[in-house]
Amino acid sequence: MKTTHRPADPVGQLTLQTLAMPRDTNPHGDIFGGWLLSQMDLAGAVLARQLTKGRVATVAVSDMGFLRPVPVGALVSCYTSLLETGRTSMRINIEVWIDGGDNGERAKVTEGDFVYVAISEDGKTRPVGRI
Repeated sequence: MKTTHRPADPVGQLTLQTLAMPRDTNPHGDIFGGWLLSQMDLAGAVLARQLTKGRVATVAVSDMGFLRPVPVGALVSCYTSLLETGRTSMRINIEVWIDGGDNGERAKVTEGDFVYVAISEDGKTRPVGRI
């Protein structure tokens, strides 16, 4: 996992915010990692759709790492940054930060790179176009 900025500053644009709810917990009472991953995928898809002005599909996730547990009630914020664009795909970095953890401070909890491809109306890949 790469970090080229101060850990106290989110990188990218705020793309999605939600509250961590009790229904999304694991057996230990923390937020389930799969739920967090799905929020990241939604945030990345929002940015990818905005950039391609159309349908997209997630094709890969890499460099994923969980840094600390997310408690119930935390405000979960997903920040997205476009890293690179190919002919039909784009790689987007997604950072997740929380507010209202155990001590009330803001903290980075995970980060990962997601790859999305632009999809045509007939379900085939299409050029991303000019971004």
